[in-house]
Amino acid sequence: MLAFQLSVPLWLEHWMSVMDTTEHSVAYYLVIYAVIILAYIAIDVWLTYVCNVIACLRASVILHENVLARVLRLPMAFFDVTPQGRILNRFSSDIGDIDEVVPESFICLLTCLVNFIGTLMILIFATPAFAFVLPVIGLIYMIIQKYYIRTSSNLRRLDSVTKSPLYQHFSETLNGLSSIRAMNIKDRFIDENAVRTNKSATASYASWMINRWLNVRLEALTSVSIFCAALLAVLSKGTISPSMAGLALSSTTSLAYNVIWTLRSYCDLCSDLISVERVHEYSNKRTEAPASTGVHLPKNWPQQGRIVFKNYSTRYREGLDLVLKDVSFVVQPSEKVGIVGRTGAGKSSLTLALFRIVEAADSYWARASAQESDSTVDGEFDLSTDLGDGGAIEIDGVDISTLGLKDLRQHLSIIPQDPTLFAGTVRENLDPLNELSDAELWQALDRAHLKPHIASLSGGLSFEVSQNGENFSVGQRSLICLARALLRKTKILVLDEATAAVDVETDELIQKTIRTEFKDRTILTIAHRIKTVMDSDKILVLDKGRVEEFESPKKLMKSKGLFYSLAHQAGEV
Repeated sequence: MLAFQLSVPLWLEHWMSVMDTTEHSVAYYLVIYAVIILAYIAIDVWLTYVCNVIACLRASVILHENVLARVLRLPMAFFDVTPQGRILNRFSSDIGDIDEVVPESFICLLTCLVNFIGTLMILIFATPAFAFVLPVIGLIYMIIQKYYIRTSSNLRRLDSVTKSPLYQHFSETLNGLSSIRAMNIKDRFIDENAVRTNKSATASYASWMINRWLNVRLEALTSVSIFCAALLAVLSKGTISPSMAGLALSSTTSLAYNVIWTLRSYCDLCSDLISVERVHEYSNKRTEAPASTGVHLPKNWPQQGRIVFKNYSTRYREGLDLVLKDVSFVVQPSEKVGIVGRTGAGKSSLTLALFRIVEAADSYWARASAQESDSTVDGEFDLSTDLGDGGAIEIDGVDISTLGLKDLRQHLSIIPQDPTLFAGTVRENLDPLNELSDAELWQALDRAHLKPHIASLSGGLSFEVSQNGENFSVGQRSLICLARALLRKTKILVLDEATAAVDVETDELIQKTIRTEFKDRTILTIAHRIKTVMDSDKILVLDKGRVEEFESPKKLMKSKGLFYSLAHQAGEV
């Protein structure tokens, strides 16, 4: 467009040299020139607004919202095999390129393309014979551009891939900084960071050098184009005027410049769109089961809290061995069951299965989440769907595999082994949905033996919890999680080694509260200390993913089986 704008005075000079240069003619052409300039400004402003404010901003927001919503609903198996740095790279570097680099590259390409077309029209108008040379030069340009795009895109992907391990390693270093200093191995991490930085820098350098490669070849073709235009102007000296010959040579110089920047802008845009491709890849990954399947649940389900495992088997992801194998047992309403076993016996896997963090082996949802194409669409669940042969888990007669994850998980409570708090107030951690009154929150804290401490803090329930709850001790975080479970009032409670990381006194407080406050609930307790489950109604003993024993503690002690040996090793016998 700039070349077209600058060429207007040359056109006017040529035509006015032929026509009578009266004041009326001069004014007439100046008006035309002014109209063209104003039209150019209007189009430029409109295109800039459309590209930046409407198209690019809207596309960036949609892409970010899609990938964020999808990543938050991906199955846990994805996070087990995907480095954290690779995920952060999508939300930092790639989203940053979509926000800033891609719109700029698109506008640059559009501007260069308009300038190229305008200059080409002028050149063909000045020397029509150049139209016969143009296809040959254009074909060479296309060959170079095609080769460059293929190489540049792969180098751009390599550049993005090498950044992820660098981010991952740096994040791990910051998280383990205290251990690194304590063990005096900082030099090892510095050297590893240098190695990964060099790999990333090498990929970036190669990506930049390919631009220089393109520039050399385009400059060479530019020189050929100028030579051809000059030769045609000399050969046509009897048919074109000197002014038109000068216009042709100056346009050839501008054409060479515009061709270089048009091709480079196009190639840069193709490389920058790799970021869109990477973000779009995560936006199309299969999620876990939908939040709701449309299955109607009885009112106040579960009312009894009866849990039935029927030949249940599961694995953490497709291709791995089973971690639970044909597990079958029945937990009666309001029964307290302790789950014990050696490390790797499948205790935590049982909890994950109940919350459907992992699905039944070879089930419909396990197969669906293992695929890489578009996710399962939320909607009505077809009860005739083949659910696979990995067994089933029923709560009050309802097969949980037919439920949406939100419908299932909101009716279960858990106090995890690693107590988790989020940045925000104490109130937000206890009641994230803001459904309860202050009196109910204080009552829950009192029952969890934490009311005096929270009352002594500035602001009380409005006290700000730092990230990961670092301004609370591990025991205090466990008690807050206990208070959170008290407020949920669900019929089923899972204790996943909830007292594993707390002192003996806090352990006794938690156990006392559980015995008194949860006596009408069904409780599954994964035992860290055998002592904590000795008063349970039944003990479930797991070994290598199978149920070995399931009886009351007294009977198991008399039988002197696996549970007896575990209790003996713990000093309880």
